[in-house]
Amino acid sequence: MPYIILDRDGVINHDSDYYIKNPDEWLPISGSLDAIAKLNANGYEVFIVTNQSGVARGHYDLAMLENIHKKLHATLAEAGGKIKEIFFCPHHPDEACECRKPQPGLIYKIQKKYNLDLTQTYFIGDSKVDIQAAKEAGCKPILVLTGNGLKTIENFPDAALVPQFKDLAHAVDAIITQKQGSL
Repeated sequence: MPYIILDRDGVINHDSDYYIKNPDEWLPISGSLDAIAKLNANGYEVFIVTNQSGVARGHYDLAMLENIHKKLHATLAEAGGKIKEIFFCPHHPDEACECRKPQPGLIYKIQKKYNLDLTQTYFIGDSKVDIQAAKEAGCKPILVLTGNGLKTIENFPDAALVPQFKDLAHAVDAIITQKQGSL
């Protein structure tokens, strides 16, 4: 079965410099939920890997993060889609943990639990840390220009080496179209 790993903020939902602190602030990017449903309809299992340092910073707690994710699951289900599992890092960047992107720890956790072939797995993100984590783990990185995507192109020269798409919907269309070939 093919797998796709997605970043959350800036890829699926609108990001905020002030963090997504409650379910009311979690707002999907136009077309993103339909794109995930399209992946599911084409046989893909979808995972999320997301840094959530807002927990360590005290902006929200794990219970609130769970409520945000319940809204994500429910809203996505209404669009006919499903996330297999959400993996998140609640740590502060200063903690130097192995699970915070750009470290590939959460990707390896998915690989171990679900026996993924990471070389055949796309990782779609909007930032430098997403690209770095994907490459470090051996995934196929894709950059979307929503969220921090445009800023990533400006500030991270290696982003030019990664396939880029306007948003998740366009990336998914390319993946589905290229299913027989390689992106």
